[in-house]
Amino acid sequence: MTSPEGGFYSAEDADSPIVAGIADSGHSKNAEGAFYVWTTQEIDDALGEDARVFSFHYGVEENGNAPAGTDPHGEFVGKNILIERHSIAETARFRNTGGVPPVVPTGVAPVDGKGEDSVERLLAQSRQKLFSIRNKRPRPHLDDKIIAAWNGLMISAFARVARALDDASYLETATRAAEFIRANLYDESRQVLFRSYREGRGEVEGFADDYAFVIQGLLDLYEASFEIRWLKFALELQGQMDPLFWDNENGGYFTVTGHDNNILLRMKEDNDSAEPATSSVAALNLARLAAIRNDAELLARAKKTVNAFARQVAHFPSALPQMLVAFDFLQDSPRQIVIAGDSDSPETKALLAEGHRHFLPNKVLLLADGAEGQSYLGETNEAIRAMSMVGGNPAAYVCENFACKAPVTDVSELRKLLAS
Repeated sequence: MTSPEGGFYSAEDADSPIVAGIADSGHSKNAEGAFYVWTTQEIDDALGEDARVFSFHYGVEENGNAPAGTDPHGEFVGKNILIERHSIAETARFRNTGGVPPVVPTGVAPVDGKGEDSVERLLAQSRQKLFSIRNKRPRPHLDDKIIAAWNGLMISAFARVARALDDASYLETATRAAEFIRANLYDESRQVLFRSYREGRGEVEGFADDYAFVIQGLLDLYEASFEIRWLKFALELQGQMDPLFWDNENGGYFTVTGHDNNILLRMKEDNDSAEPATSSVAALNLARLAAIRNDAELLARAKKTVNAFARQVAHFPSALPQMLVAFDFLQDSPRQIVIAGDSDSPETKALLAEGHRHFLPNKVLLLADGAEGQSYLGETNEAIRAMSMVGGNPAAYVCENFACKAPVTDVSELRKLLAS
């Protein structure tokens, strides 16, 4: 689902041709998941004596592993969807007990030298064998449009996972997608975002959800990487989104601009369904940007957006859960956690990691790096401009509306502040 340049494609069909039996019937038929599922016989034939361990680890069952009640059309009968049902340690114990499911406590080492490293190698080799076989199957159809809004959601997801797991590969994936959008879906000279890309940029300019979702992705990417370019890009897009889509009279965002005479009525989404409503995402974006930039105008726009949907929220709150997230952020005094220090310093990274570790939804995490990033943040915020290391050590400042407690340099001290 990822293009060579880093953008994410739109969709892949669930159905694909079943190849078994083609020689007998002279034709194939489609079934859901056909490209990805396996029978026990296919796995046994491909892996030989390693099949037993592989099947234990990935939950393979003789009659298929689709849970009862989840396969109304019977397409997964006798088929297995590979899923890691056991840890490497459990699989190692299973292997060493001759196929008896492990009952010893987690952490007890295998007894015969066939340890976890050996099991990891076996599973990797087995996956590669099955992958080679799967590549010979007819693939499902790929919708290879790259849509700005959906890529914004993907950037958010990968950036947040990168923070949670401290995994550089997820951060790299999010960064490449953001770079793709900037290079291929953004007209720098006009500061206009475009909707889609397929063998070149499409002609349709972005809708409100394209702007809102990409801005959200860029904010999440900044808080995962602390590269100031992503915060700048987010603010640039917000500065364009507001004149294009903002309802100055009632608040909230129309889905389209008012530039097309063929559109008789400009609508606003008021339901967070498969995708969140534009105004729901935009309200939280504005609140986060206001907390970062100490910007009263952005804050007022965030509040007006939430108020525009107050009736829907009061009567049917479950229809707008993302709007409720923005409302909650605005009800609290947002907390700013600012780490002052060199971004490459292990001590700085440790403080940043501690800031990420706590579930504090109404916070922003910023880096005062003593360089370009801090200079940019300080343009509208004198408090950040003055923050610096303490005694030559990176320091953490925990603030509410930039009224800050005394800085701390020790991770355990920061943990106490955030836990309180």
